[in-house]
Amino acid sequence: MTKLTTHVLDVYSGKPGKGILVELFYINNSERKKLTSTKLNDDGRANSPLAEGDIFVKGKYELVFHIGDYFKNTSAASDVPFLDDVIIRFGISDPSQHYHVPLLVSPWSYSTYRGS
Repeated sequence: MTKLTTHVLDVYSGKPGKGILVELFYINNSERKKLTSTKLNDDGRANSPLAEGDIFVKGKYELVFHIGDYFKNTSAASDVPFLDDVIIRFGISDPSQHYHVPLLVSPWSYSTYRGS
């Protein structure tokens, strides 16, 4: 199953990142091409892969997680959030594999890793 997937866990509340807007871009030198965008479901996951097939190729990608609005609606975060858009740039070296890029996030911190 060659594809790119993601999910978000709100470690501040211990719940999935429901309703967060996520955008995927392909980076080619200085060109940034938007491939897709989605809102995460009740489980904090996209309903379908972010990339697969012909658009899932070797190269550099960027995921943009729009968490500022999420935390404005779910916590006592300031109207000027400490974290607004979390941007993760990563590389796909073997598009014949499944890449999963999760985000663990709070209003003040985040981490990611290559999942399975």
